Amino acid sequence: MSLAAGQHRFFATCARGTEGALRREIAALRIAGARGDMGGVWFEGPLEMGLAVCLHARVAMRVLLEVGRFVANDADSLYTGARAVDWKNWMTSRTTLSVSADVSDVPALRHSGFAALKVKDAVVDALRDALGARPDVNPRNPDVAIRLHVQKSEARLFLDLAGEPLHRRGYRVAMTEAPLKESLAAAVLSLGRVDHDLAFVDPMCGSGTLAIEHALAARRIAPGLSRRFGFQRWPIAKSDVVRRAWDRLIAAARADVLPRAPAPIVCSERFSAAVETARKNAAAAGVERDLTFEVADVREISPRWPAGNLVTNPPYGERLMGEGTSTGGAPSSPGPRPGQDERASSSYSGRTRAVASGSRPARAPDGGTSLPPTRAPALRPDGSPAWDAATRDAHVQELKLLGLYRGMSEAFERFRGWGIVVLSGNPLWTDEMRRRPAISHRLFNGALEIRLLRYDIPPDGGGRLPSPSDEGRRSRSPGRGAPRR
Repeated sequence: MSLAAGQHRFFATCARGTEGALRREIAALRIAGARGDMGGVWFEGPLEMGLAVCLHARVAMRVLLEVGRFVANDADSLYTGARAVDWKNWMTSRTTLSVSADVSDVPALRHSGFAALKVKDAVVDALRDALGARPDVNPRNPDVAIRLHVQKSEARLFLDLAGEPLHRRGYRVAMTEAPLKESLAAAVLSLGRVDHDLAFVDPMCGSGTLAIEHALAARRIAPGLSRRFGFQRWPIAKSDVVRRAWDRLIAAARADVLPRAPAPIVCSERFSAAVETARKNAAAAGVERDLTFEVADVREISPRWPAGNLVTNPPYGERLMGEGTSTGGAPSSPGPRPGQDERASSSYSGRTRAVASGSRPARAPDGGTSLPPTRAPALRPDGSPAWDAATRDAHVQELKLLGLYRGMSEAFERFRGWGIVVLSGNPLWTDEMRRRPAISHRLFNGALEIRLLRYDIPPDGGGRLPSPSDEGRRSRSPGRGAPRR
């Protein structure tokens, strides 16, 4: 049996919290037995299955092909295990390569750079012995990217089929501040149950990522249809079997594309420059004619269709306040899975007012973590408050954020019969929205822990909670009462 037709083990990586969405994507490709794990999804099959996931997966970050697994307690056993892999199946002496490593819980292998160097030595030595020449190392633009993952003495070696991360679709030609990764936007749409056949509105579109990803999915345009992948530079990609398989996948993907989106898609922002950025990106993605672009304030929007989905990623506080970091963070999760691109370092519930307070978050009645109140200012001898500059600025910015959230929630109440999907990075939002979300799902936007919240506004507008009357109500746990996922 040829190498391309044989059975292989793959690991598709994704942002933490999006594993379920990715597993459903892989299952939709008729790949049986996909299994979710922290930071990704395992699946098995011929090489063509890995190529299909590269082409079609919207939520995945990378697709890794496992080529070796062995015990590595120290540098010598790591070198021996890596050298035992039959690298000539995947490379020639003219193939350039790079090695990256992720090592944890191995006392004798504390430095990932050293582990990567040992694997590189093993690979080039093995190929020199087998082929008579050593391949070159190209850390910036290799033909074959090798990834090592070692945890508790179990070493795994992978080849990266994607090359450039899969979230780089190739359409981001213009940028705004704090853009949302395309793969995370796709996960928001999937986990938020956004229907392609209903109207779609993003009133704070930024660079247009949510609307563009919605249009691509609604028109069934495969996210990898307009880009190249790392595996296309592998020697095996020149074989007739792989070439025919890839041509077949591309032809089927192109035949599946719809000529137009089935429902209206509105992409609006308060600033014309942001709208123009979204327009340029949509044009690069090939969906500009599917989107309507408008300059509008989110607090003034109203529905134009009887049903639909409003999906948006509002400022969390960091974007509004221009903060480079946030406090109250949680440490990175131990033992990240192979190729994991994002690690959490800032918790959702310890943000914003902790910047001013410096105190530990309190425990909410339902066991969650609530936000501490803004630190009270010191008092002057006459008893008047003596605000220091940092506390005063944090207080002013918090008031601005509260005002924005209040205006948004009032506008969203006009969308009766709609689904409202918000990617919330600040617990203040849940208080101002004053509704129990139908979905509350924890995600990570880079280092920030965030919450995907979906609200179903009933046609009669009923079910809204009373306005918080004091700071205690304002600091309850985010998403309380919603099903946690």
